Amino acid sequence: MPDGKIMKALSGFYYVKDEDRVVQCRGRGVFRKQKITPLVGDYVTYQAENDQEGYVTEIEKRKNELVRPPIANVDQAVLVFSAIEPSFSTSLLDRFLVLVESHQITPIICISKMDLLSSDQTKEIEQYAKEYENIGYIVLRSSAKWEDGLDTLIPYLEDKISVFAGQSGVGKSSILNALRPDLDIKTDQISSSLGRGKHTTRHVELLSIGTGLVADTPGFSALEFSELELEELPFCFPEMVHYGEQCKFRGCLHMNEPKCAVKSAVEEKNIPEYRYHHYQQFYEEIKSRKPRY
Repeated sequence: MPDGKIMKALSGFYYVKDEDRVVQCRGRGVFRKQKITPLVGDYVTYQAENDQEGYVTEIEKRKNELVRPPIANVDQAVLVFSAIEPSFSTSLLDRFLVLVESHQITPIICISKMDLLSSDQTKEIEQYAKEYENIGYIVLRSSAKWEDGLDTLIPYLEDKISVFAGQSGVGKSSILNALRPDLDIKTDQISSSLGRGKHTTRHVELLSIGTGLVADTPGFSALEFSELELEELPFCFPEMVHYGEQCKFRGCLHMNEPKCAVKSAVEEKNIPEYRYHHYQQFYEEIKSRKPRY
């Protein structure tokens, strides 16, 4: 039987791309019984009824999956954060980074609106950017006009499945429109009272950008650590993985344990203090989470 990749899911139909054709498929009833839902990004086997219609019969094992947006096999997340309007938030960025790391997705940090900063503000944002680069993250800078920064972003999208996520109201849809002007993705204006933008996309679809694929929906609308366990949290901070190898106790959670190399690295300013502070916040949040049954 032929195979392909689900490019779009809409109203119970799955649009499977198989080389140069797209076949509109339904899922087999067995998926419902097994409580499995085919997702955009899935590699599937399908049975063709004719040239344009068929049934999804098998789903290959996923390397990861997201609930919101519902998508599978994501390679990377482009985290879009504005330098100003709204202000750059390391707390929110670190929350996104932990969520991305917990799904084994590579993050790319993109700081927009750099051209709107004063010289002092530029120094502050550049300092943050360098600290994240020192951790090992890719950090891109762009202006308020996304067309000016696309040449730095596009090479990272090649041959990857990417989602865009980040602060609300920073223009994620504007980026996609700049990448593919023919899309004309609709966006609502930012609400001045809430400081938030609304995205009007109603389904998930993978769009071709060069040799890459991009989901046309904002990622991670749920920012709670509902699936992350305490023991996994340190592994979502690359610098803690690095220094944690020197901790006295295996399985050190870098909170109250003696001879903790991570806490020493914070004191010696090898780990930014705000990163450790956010780690502590996330630790307490997960610890106080209601148990799941």
